Amino acid sequence: MQHGDDLDDDFVPDDLVALSDEEELPDAEDVGDLLSADEDGGEAQAGPSQSAAALEKKRKRRAKEKERKLKKRKLAETIEPVEPPSIAAQPPVLLADYISSMQAKTFSKMSGIELADMQIPETSIADTTMWTGSRNLDQLVDFITKMLPTLRTRMGQRPKSNGAPTLIFVAGAALRVADVTRVLKDKRLRGEKGGDIAKLFAKHFKLEEHVAYLKRTKIAAAVGTPGRLGKLLCDTDALQTSALTHIILDVSFRDAKKRTLFDIPETRDEVFRTVLGAPKVFNGLKQGTIQLVLL
Repeated sequence: MQHGDDLDDDFVPDDLVALSDEEELPDAEDVGDLLSADEDGGEAQAGPSQSAAALEKKRKRRAKEKERKLKKRKLAETIEPVEPPSIAAQPPVLLADYISSMQAKTFSKMSGIELADMQIPETSIADTTMWTGSRNLDQLVDFITKMLPTLRTRMGQRPKSNGAPTLIFVAGAALRVADVTRVLKDKRLRGEKGGDIAKLFAKHFKLEEHVAYLKRTKIAAAVGTPGRLGKLLCDTDALQTSALTHIILDVSFRDAKKRTLFDIPETRDEVFRTVLGAPKVFNGLKQGTIQLVLL
């Protein structure tokens, strides 16, 4: 006879599939502890002090590696990319070839013979190869003083005529013109007698305003963009070349997009067509009375 509490040998009640309250499954953290305890079993057998020393050594190694990566990242952020040497540092013979190659881009429809007639003589290009410093504005005063002593002397003299500078400085943009103007106002260049430094660009200023200013002002230097300088030289008689001895082209400076004065086709064309190509300027370069300087 089978009693009520007698069960078949292979009978398993549903509630016995789960563990009893006294034998609950450990949670995830407990499992992790158990696993780590098993994994560290070998270390535990080796002794608590050895295990702690190994963990400390591992922690220090990770910290050192993290610090090394952090220093490497900071170094990469602080180091500026090295700019290639400026074309302006080359001797006049090479600068003459460089300028001719730029002219060929502007006057692309001219024949070789016509381009040869437009070429600026090597003898009219200033040799600044002895200058080893920066060609940035922070050393412009020293650059003029040491490389262009004649210009330095003339800038400190009182101009005889209105609107007749001894220097024309060609820069690619209005902001650059403003920066150059501030530097050229330095007393080390102008002294007490030197003329004004004209700031010439189209932004915020009408051509008529500049014409009126030049006609009433004695200036030592005219700093401007190619577009505005070209209009004043070719379309008006306000910017005179009677005292002009030097033209500086700001070829080393790169804008936010890493472009130089000659990298922008429109700007390059204005330089050669209306500034260097202005009849009085071009004749002065051909005759050697005007020196071309690449900064």
